[in-house]
Amino acid sequence: MLKDYKLILAILTVAIVWGTTFLSIRIAVETMPGWFVAGIRQSLAAIIMLLILIYKKQFKWIGRKNLTYQMVISSLMLITANGMTTVAEEHVTSSLASLITSCSPILVFLGSVALGIQKFSAKALVGVGLCFSGILIIFGDGLVDLKNPDYATGIFYLLIAIIGWAAGTIYTKKLNIKSDNIILNLFYQFAFAGIVQIIFAFLFAENYNFENWNIRSISAVFYLAIFGSVITFLAFYYALTKVSPVQISILIYVNTIISILLSWLILNEEITFKFIMAAFLIILGVFIINYNKEMFKSQKVRNEKTGL
Repeated sequence: MLKDYKLILAILTVAIVWGTTFLSIRIAVETMPGWFVAGIRQSLAAIIMLLILIYKKQFKWIGRKNLTYQMVISSLMLITANGMTTVAEEHVTSSLASLITSCSPILVFLGSVALGIQKFSAKALVGVGLCFSGILIIFGDGLVDLKNPDYATGIFYLLIAIIGWAAGTIYTKKLNIKSDNIILNLFYQFAFAGIVQIIFAFLFAENYNFENWNIRSISAVFYLAIFGSVITFLAFYYALTKVSPVQISILIYVNTIISILLSWLILNEEITFKFIMAAFLIILGVFIINYNKEMFKSQKVRNEKTGL
C-alpha cells in the first residue's frame, strides 16, 4: 500500500478535503444564501463532470430507469442532506454541524436493522449508547439554546439532513445497483440537484442581493465544487478500487476531527471540554458500530484469503 502513491494521495484527499467542507460552507454562507451555495456548487460540479465525460467520449443517455434511480439518490443525498446542511450552517457553527452530521451512520445502522439488512448486536448496542451519550452532553446544558428560533432552526435542518443521508445510503444498499461509469451517474446527480436547489434558492432565500456576495464566499463555493465535490469524489471512488469500503469508512472519523480543528483555528469557534468529550463519544460509538476486522487488513492479505 505504501508503494501506491496514487492511493495515498487519494486517501489523503478524501480525509483532508472532506474535513474542510463544513468550514468552507460556513464561509460561503457568510454573504450568500445557503440554497444558492448548494445549487451553484452542484451545478459547477455537474459542468466539470460533463467536460470530463465529453473529453473521454463517455457522455450518453443513461435511460429512464437509471435516471429515476439517480434522481432519487440525488434528492436524498445531495438536495436534502447536502442542501439542508448548507442551509443549517446559516444558523449554527460549522463544528456543531460536522459533529451532528457524524451521527448519520447511527441512523444508517438503525434503519438497516429495521429493514433486515443488518443484525443488531451487543457491540452495536454499546456503540449506539456511546453516540447518544455524546449527543446528551451536547444538548444536556444547551436545551435553553433551543428556545432561540435561529439555533433551533439550524438543528432541525441538520436532523433533516442526516435523515436524508441515511435514507439515501440505505436505499443504495438495499437496491445494490452497481455502475460501470460512476462519473456519468454523478453528472446526472449533480445536474439534477443543482437545478432543484437553485429553484429553491429563488423561492426560499429571503435576501439574495448578488451585490452582497463577497469574493471570500464565492471562492469558498468554487472550492466546494472543485475540491469538495469533483476531486474528492473521484479520489474516493479510486480508493474504493484499491481498498475495501470498510477501510474507507475510517475516514469518517478523520473528517470530523479535521473539521472541528479547522473551525477552531480559522473561524475561532469555541470548542469546550464538553464538546470535545461529546465528539470523542460519538466518534467512538460510530467506530464501534462500524468496526470490522477487515478495517486493518491489507488488500494483499484479503486477496490471498479469497484466492484472487
